[in-house]
Amino acid sequence: MGNTESVVVQKRLARFRPEDRPSVEGIFDRLHAAADGHSGSQSKTPAGKPLTLQHLQFSMGNLASDSLVRRIYRCMCSIDPGPAAPAACGKSSASAASGVAREQLVIFLADTLRGTAEERAPLILAMSQTGTETANVVKCEQVAEFLQDLISAVIQTLVRKGHVEGWKPERMGDGSQGEKLLAEQMCSELIPSDEGDCDVSCLEDWIFRVAQVSLYLEMLVTEVLNISLSSRPAPILLPPCKEIPWKELTCLLDLPTLMFLAPQLPGSYSAPWRLLFSTRLHGESFTKMVAGLMKRGPTLLLIKDTKGHVFGGFASHAWEVKPQFHGDSRCFLFTVFPRLRVYTATGYNKHFMYLNQNQQTMPNGLGMGGQHGYFGLWLDSDFGCGHSRARPKCTTYGSPQLSGDENFTMDSMEVWAVGKPPEPEEGDESDGKRSVLDVDPEVQAIMEMTGKTLHSQGLREPEENQDQ
Repeated sequence: MGNTESVVVQKRLARFRPEDRPSVEGIFDRLHAAADGHSGSQSKTPAGKPLTLQHLQFSMGNLASDSLVRRIYRCMCSIDPGPAAPAACGKSSASAASGVAREQLVIFLADTLRGTAEERAPLILAMSQTGTETANVVKCEQVAEFLQDLISAVIQTLVRKGHVEGWKPERMGDGSQGEKLLAEQMCSELIPSDEGDCDVSCLEDWIFRVAQVSLYLEMLVTEVLNISLSSRPAPILLPPCKEIPWKELTCLLDLPTLMFLAPQLPGSYSAPWRLLFSTRLHGESFTKMVAGLMKRGPTLLLIKDTKGHVFGGFASHAWEVKPQFHGDSRCFLFTVFPRLRVYTATGYNKHFMYLNQNQQTMPNGLGMGGQHGYFGLWLDSDFGCGHSRARPKCTTYGSPQLSGDENFTMDSMEVWAVGKPPEPEEGDESDGKRSVLDVDPEVQAIMEMTGKTLHSQGLREPEENQDQ
């Protein structure tokens, strides 16, 4: 192989480890053999015989929609295997009729699996188009349609290949709606021209900033074409879950929403998600919800109001019943419907988390962001009602109004533990060693508010492992 095209291909292959290169080079022959009824054959495809659309449909059609397969096929056909950098507009529509050459397939694989944002941008541009003629720009709506096809195929691949980490899609929310919302959220990060156009440089900037674009494309290509690379494990898109009563639960979450929220969390995939509270399982009880929250580490709250809006917040610390704010800047608020968005700390104040109960002088309920009476998210201790008074924006998180109405009525709620549970404190298992203040933190909070001295605090034995 000494011609110019082969040199370009060899440079692409050099990105893979030596032990992975035969697998990448062999995909062309494997796709031919599978579609021609010779699956498992080691024979080499005759020179000059291209891959057709039917070859890709046969191998990819059970996991990807026909629309996405056609997008990928046209993208492969558009690749210029010559000495110049691959360009989405490098070939005319006649290329699609002639099929995909071996060199084009190798370049496509190398750029999707090991390419830079600069190299992936022309591929995204080509796959965002549906006509036979290629163009130098696309509209944001075209990119969103491609992303929806891509996300749908990724979800289908996760489900069919058993990579759902314990989640049960049939007991979860509307995945098709979630796919549209996730595609819209990712497209909201695009910075198009004043005319609304996205060229290669616009897409390059977007791919560089939004890692999920490359992650989803890489995952789809490796799974659909059965590519196993020793140098890089398969990407994990969902957090694991355990101990979920799926038979009794209809979850507010769906898989696309999980794919969006999980990467936002610190140590997002390190611990299984565990359901702590659900109004559908435990009833509408603020006391039960508080009991489920306490000493459970980081949690994610999810609320659906009677207007259909779905929103919530991530608490980075274990909740404490007390009349002061707590938490840190890792906390955030988010919306799921009608839009997927995350709102992180602004630094304006430290009003991250608030939880209080059974007091007369301070608000009783659960709040995140803002201030008393004007929380970014507030759930009243009477349960069933709350508010999101954030006009124009919540001072703590920069979030707008999350709920359908400023004062909302709750339809349902879930609380998920999303981090490693805190280590049990010494003495927790021995009630004889505990003060009444430990048993009832509300009493402690009242005494702190009224300026009373907590005498028992100074009389306790020091912890054995306490720093000297």
